[in-house]
Order: sequence, then C-alpha cells, then structure tokens
Amino acid sequence: MLARIRNALIVFAAYGLLLQAMLVLAIYFWPDFEKNIQSFELLANIGVIKNLIAELKTGGVSTYIVGQQFFKGCTILGCAGAVLFAVSAVANEAHRGTLEIWLARPQSRRRVLLERYFGGGLILVLPVFLTSATIPALLNWIDVDEEIKLWPLMLCSVHQSLFLALVYSFTFLLSTRGNHPIRIALWMLFLAVFQFSIYLVKVATHYSLFRLVDVRHFTAIVRDESLNPVLCLSMLGGSALCLALSIWSFDRRTP
Repeated sequence: MLARIRNALIVFAAYGLLLQAMLVLAIYFWPDFEKNIQSFELLANIGVIKNLIAELKTGGVSTYIVGQQFFKGCTILGCAGAVLFAVSAVANEAHRGTLEIWLARPQSRRRVLLERYFGGGLILVLPVFLTSATIPALLNWIDVDEEIKLWPLMLCSVHQSLFLALVYSFTFLLSTRGNHPIRIALWMLFLAVFQFSIYLVKVATHYSLFRLVDVRHFTAIVRDESLNPVLCLSMLGGSALCLALSIWSFDRRTP
C-alpha cells in the first residue's frame, strides 16, 4: 500500500511539473508571439488553424493563455496521462498476474474498483486546477497589461477535467475488459491521432471529440464566466455511463 501511494505521488508530481513547465514557457514567450502573430496568420493554410490564429489575434493574451494551457497542454499531456492511469488500473494487474491477489482482499470488488477509478481520476485532474491557479501570478511576472481572473480559470479547469475524465473513463472501461495494457494504450493512441487529424479537416472537424475542448469554448468561459451546461452534462454523462459499464464488467470478470 505504501509503495503504491509513493508511486502515485511521484506520478502526480511529475505530471504536475510538466504541465507547469509548459505553462511557464508559453507565458514567457507571449510577447514574442504577439509581435509575430501576423506572420503566423500568413503561414496558416488549414481552415481550423486559420480560425485559431484569428481568435488569438482578436482575443489577445486571454485566448492565447487558455489555448496554451487547456487546448494544448492539458489536452495533449492530460489525454496521455488519462490513458496511462486507466490501463494500469486493471489490465496491468491482469497482465502481471496479480489481479487474483488483488481480488482476494476483504473489500468488495466494487469498492476496490472505485478506489482505483477515483484515485487515478484525482491524480489526473488535480494538477489541471493547481497549474491553472498560477496563471494570474505568471502574467504579473511578465508584466502583461491584461489580467485573467482566477474564477473563470477554475471554470475552464472544470471543463477541461470533464473532457479528460471522459477519456479516462472510456479507457478504464477497456481496462476492465482486457489483459494487455500496451495494446489498449496503442488503440487509444491511434484513436486520439485519428480524432485530431479529422479535427484539422474542414467539415470532418465537427465529428472530432477535440471540438469539445476547442479554444473558443475556453474563450467563452473566460468571457462569460460560466460553463456550457450542455457540453458539461454530456461529458459527465459519458463518464458516468463508462463507469457504470466498468462496474458491470468487473463484477463479472474472472482473474
């Protein structure tokens, strides 16, 4: 137990530090990006990228920051973390041959599974909130005229966390069904690459899951200081469905 807690803390610290480092670098280079945004606009030849550059041009530092922190940093690194945390929950135990020992504990299967689910989920989303909370201080550090209040950043973190929870929950469901964590991780990687590739294609972009964490959503949250209830409830419902199916699957699983 102590070894598992220690490993979880190491993973939590490493994941959070990577997110923080990416955020610091993004904010540090904002002045250079602002000076060269016209050049980026001329070089962009993909419709989605053109729209993104246009939003950055009109939205200023707030759009740039939420794009860097949430759409780029938390989505890319967070999705990788979601897959790794989820596949290690059950499938990795089965692959190592320790699932039977794990199930021999006096706790019920459901309790053990939920502990794994919420433990991994907490490690996944907590760094999103912690790193986002540093944004106002970092903006003061580079002496930017515009400021971003903490509250809308926390709302953006909620939206981002719901998306990551959706990826995590779906992978967790696969983990309760499989014995090969690497195979599950590779399938999720291929799915993520496919989803991002169609995100960059006109018309097909509307069928990409990455539209759920489009920069425009985070810009709207900062501007209106409110969440989109339809999107949030949809992502929350998807996670809840995957968790329910995971419990059903795990209850019927043999080591």
